[in-house]
Amino acid sequence: MQLDLNLLTALDALLEEGSVTDAAARLHVSTPAMSRTLGRIRRATGDEILVRTGRTMTPTPRALALRVTVHELVQQAQAVLSPHTEVDLAALRRTFVLKWHDALAAAAGPALLGALRADAPGARLRFLAEAATDTQDPRRGDVDLEAGAGEPSSPDVRHEAVGHDRLVLVLRPAHPLCHGPLTLEDYASAEHITVSRRGRLRDPLDDALEALGMTRRVAAAAPTNATALQFVRHHDLVAAVPELVSRPLLDGLGLVVRPLPLPMPGIPVHLAWHRRYDNDPAHAWLRAHARTALRDACSPADEDGEGPEGA
Repeated sequence: MQLDLNLLTALDALLEEGSVTDAAARLHVSTPAMSRTLGRIRRATGDEILVRTGRTMTPTPRALALRVTVHELVQQAQAVLSPHTEVDLAALRRTFVLKWHDALAAAAGPALLGALRADAPGARLRFLAEAATDTQDPRRGDVDLEAGAGEPSSPDVRHEAVGHDRLVLVLRPAHPLCHGPLTLEDYASAEHITVSRRGRLRDPLDDALEALGMTRRVAAAAPTNATALQFVRHHDLVAAVPELVSRPLLDGLGLVVRPLPLPMPGIPVHLAWHRRYDNDPAHAWLRAHARTALRDACSPADEDGEGPEGA
C-alpha cells in the first residue's frame, strides 16, 4: 500500500484550522485543491474527518482522536527533514500555542506579540485560557509554552523560573479599609473574593489565617483576576492579586492597592515547555522573547526564590 505522506501535513492543517479555506491559506494552496485533498484523506481513513454544521466545520470523533498523533508525526517529520540551522523568521509560518495565567498573558502578552510582529510577521500566537479541566498539555505537543506559578512535575517538561511576584490587596476607594492602618483583624473581618478557575472559595490565605487562629468570610469566587477586580469595583470586597503582573488589569479601574497584612511566600513565575522543542530554532526564538517579556512584567527571580520585601 502506497501512502502519500503529504496527506498528514494537510490533515494537521485541517484539524488545527477547522476550515478548508483557512487550511488552504496556511499551506499556500487553493481552496479547491485543499477540498480535493480532504476527499483523499476521507477515502484513506474511511472517515469524514470534518463535517459541515451550518457555516462551520466540526471534526468527527475519529478526527479528534487522531489530532495529537498527526500533529506529532508532522513535527517529527519536519525535524527529521529540516537541517538545524538558524530560523528564517521573515519566512516563518507557524502558530504558537501558549497557555498562560490570565494575569501573565495581560502583562507580558502584548510585548511578546510586538516582538513576533517585528521579527516574524507570518507567525501567530494563540493564547489559551486556563480551563477548569485541562485538555491541552505540553506533553502531548499541543501547547508550545506554559507560564504560571505551578512547577511542572513531569521529567519531560523543561521549566525555568523567570521571575516572582507577591500578593497585595485591592479594594474600591469607598471601602472602609481604604484609609488608616490596616490590621490583620480588620483584614480578616472584611468580606473577600477568591480567584479560582475551579470556583474554590478557599485558598492558601485561609490556611495562613487559621495558623494564626483566625478565619475570614469569602462571599464569592471569580475565575480570573480581571473578573474579581470587577466585583471589587462594585462591592465592598477585598481581593488578593499578584501585584506586579496585575498592573495592566488595574489600569483605569480607580482601585486602591494596599499591602497584605499577612506574611505570605513570594509567587514564582515559571516558563515551561516540552523537551522535544529544545533544539527547535523557532521555538528557541519564542522562548527567548517570552522570557524577556515575563521578566519585564515581574521582578527578577532571586537565588532563594523569596519575593520582594513588603511595601
